[in-house]
Amino acid sequence: MELIDTHAHLDQFGDIGPVMDTARAAGLGAILAVGMDMESNARTLELAGWYPGFVYPAIGWYPSNLDPAAVDEHLRYLEANIVNAVAVGEIGLDYLARIKNKVPKEFQREVLVELLQLARSHGKPALLHSRYAWRDALHIATVVGLEKAVFHSFTGPNSVLQGVLEAGYYVSVTPAAAYNQEMQRVVRETPLDRLLLETDCPVVFTEKRTGREPPATPADVAKTLEAVVSLTGIPEDEIAAATTANAKRLLGLG
Repeated sequence: MELIDTHAHLDQFGDIGPVMDTARAAGLGAILAVGMDMESNARTLELAGWYPGFVYPAIGWYPSNLDPAAVDEHLRYLEANIVNAVAVGEIGLDYLARIKNKVPKEFQREVLVELLQLARSHGKPALLHSRYAWRDALHIATVVGLEKAVFHSFTGPNSVLQGVLEAGYYVSVTPAAAYNQEMQRVVRETPLDRLLLETDCPVVFTEKRTGREPPATPADVAKTLEAVVSLTGIPEDEIAAATTANAKRLLGLG
């Protein structure tokens, strides 16, 4: 079975070689590596150059990293490098209290409009972070007229999920689908032709963290697959084939 990890922070790994080896051994056909700021984007593009045809880069600007003094600089960077990326991300909104206190919601929304317009003008899909901001993120994406998007690690309410699906967008889920009840609901309510698998690595996934668990790697997309199989009862090979086809279609992979 071929699997694709559609959301991995590869720039956060020190020794990338073993990470790639275990990913290939786990049956991955591709990894979508995402950026969060200019330094992260540069590293992501570099890694894609090291692993052509296996690591595909997305470049973005994560909500908590937004800086009013750097908007023009970041937009110029993204515009200059978007030709080398398959998607714009990770971008979006984050209304977690400690984030919105640092980066006001209105400013987050203003920047997201700019980033989504960039994605739309270049025909790139957007990888949307939308923690506690699911409705606003969907509203902005549809108002901008974005054609292709994935709501990453989605746990929003069914009303927003239906809007995401009606807009023609995708949702992606992580290994947290093994225990997170909101993500489990999303898996059950999402048609297979709109579902993507991811790891969001190197996040640690466990229902009860002890501090001893290893961080996730792209190989752990197999755990996401296992959780989806358990929740839906659909055969493993069918979910693998469908989600891989979805990722290739969204990202324009051969």
